[in-house]
Amino acid sequence: MSAILSIQQLKTVKKEAASLNKPTSAYIHIPFCRRRCYYCDFAISVVGDKLSGEKSGTISQYVEWLCKEIEATPKLGESLKTVFFGGGTPSLLSVKQLNRILSVVEKQFGMASDAEISMEIDPRTFDLIQLQGYGNAGVNRISLGVQAFQDELLKISGRSHTVADIFAAVELIRQVAFPEFSIDLISGLPYQTLQQWQESLETVVGIAPTHVSVYDLIVEPVTAFARQYQPGVKPLPSDEITVHMYKMAQQILTNAGYEHYEISNYAQSGHQCRHNRVYWENRPYYGFGMGAASYVEGKRFTRPRTRQEYYKWVESGCEIDDSELSANDILLETLMLGLRLAEGLELSNLLQQFGEATLKEIWNCLQPYYQQGWVEILNEECELNNLPTSGRLKLTDPEGFLFSNTILAALFEQLETTCRAISSTAYRGS
Repeated sequence: MSAILSIQQLKTVKKEAASLNKPTSAYIHIPFCRRRCYYCDFAISVVGDKLSGEKSGTISQYVEWLCKEIEATPKLGESLKTVFFGGGTPSLLSVKQLNRILSVVEKQFGMASDAEISMEIDPRTFDLIQLQGYGNAGVNRISLGVQAFQDELLKISGRSHTVADIFAAVELIRQVAFPEFSIDLISGLPYQTLQQWQESLETVVGIAPTHVSVYDLIVEPVTAFARQYQPGVKPLPSDEITVHMYKMAQQILTNAGYEHYEISNYAQSGHQCRHNRVYWENRPYYGFGMGAASYVEGKRFTRPRTRQEYYKWVESGCEIDDSELSANDILLETLMLGLRLAEGLELSNLLQQFGEATLKEIWNCLQPYYQQGWVEILNEECELNNLPTSGRLKLTDPEGFLFSNTILAALFEQLETTCRAISSTAYRGS
């Protein structure tokens, strides 16, 4: 068996990865929600419907600790090109609190003049003046958490808004005229029918946001849904129906002019989410706030998931775990993330970064899926017996995307098995 990565290649990959670790993006976690949705396992703090007195003070306290973390973080690259406020429900921030955070971010890291500043918002958590304030503060991309356009499904999911609230929120967003406007939907909800899913998709097309995210429900452990439902068992839709839902979304949205540029994401031409592409292209980024993950200097790190533990961590100096990703970790993450994108991965880049032996292992593993029509090579006259070294390696849409977990699991098993065997032999002989 030939080596996947030689010792020298291992060093080269890690050196190249380090040279690219100049983050120009930041994710900022705002953990507060009115209630916890029944499918949610994110790091959040529930504050109820009224943000007055102690609850309002809780958010203000968090903002101050968040700003302390940002101020304690050294600038490692150029000015920021993207900033993403996720949650939780960032629209529970006041305009003053948002301005406070952004001013600290800009002072610490700088902000490119054309920076994309995204903010997740939920219906019934903002008014027109608040939304205008967000825009004046610099927010130019809004992501509206809709999830469904049926009141019964919203109630089943534990959402705190109604369909009427969604349309009211859309009208406010139109009045402010944000350059970028995204809507989130979830398929595979309990009791959800194909007719309801089609209705939601067609309603989104009628609203015409610049971007649409379509997520298939995953029943995560330690959620209300996990206590109530078993995957694949009624009232959850069957696998056959959820596959139909995925294909329906692909057909309706692409027919409406949206580009299916990532497994779960669609955009009008020129309106892809720049921040999320940082993740999929495996580029570094800062992370700030309770439970937030960061990827800087070849290290991934997740902050404490409760407010009090997070505050203690900031007070102790924001120390980051110094364990670095291995070259094989970088390889597997590059494949896992890059194959989510419609354009896939450039084979010449894989060859240059990881070597011919690695590329050969990848191709040997993917050949059965190539023959099934789940994998393709663009711009290359591909023959099964010849190693493709140019063009783009990608999953087909929709079949390859639908079976991406199967493809990646086989790929990971093959590469990890080979890497373990070779690394053991190589290091004994070094």
